[in-house]
Amino acid sequence: MLIKPHFTEKTLKLAEAGRYTFVVPVSLSKSQIKHVVEELYKVNVTKVTTAIKKGVSALARSPRSRRYVIGSSRKTAVVYLKAKQTLDLFKTK
Repeated sequence: MLIKPHFTEKTLKLAEAGRYTFVVPVSLSKSQIKHVVEELYKVNVTKVTTAIKKGVSALARSPRSRRYVIGSSRKTAVVYLKAKQTLDLFKTK
């Protein structure tokens, strides 16, 4: 399963508080995300929150017709770790 870390200014600030953000497939449930993160990074996950961002529709113009194109949706998961556990991926210093 493809789980990628999500790096923005906001997620790096959350990482300092022990919350790590990942981009995950829309089909994964919270328990599956927890299991995958624990297996990949050898940490203890206490809580997982998710958010789905719907794909944006846009008008694609061609010389003969107009079509609406819908971009793909994406899901982000915020993973809370047990106290005193960290992920080295999100270290800024």
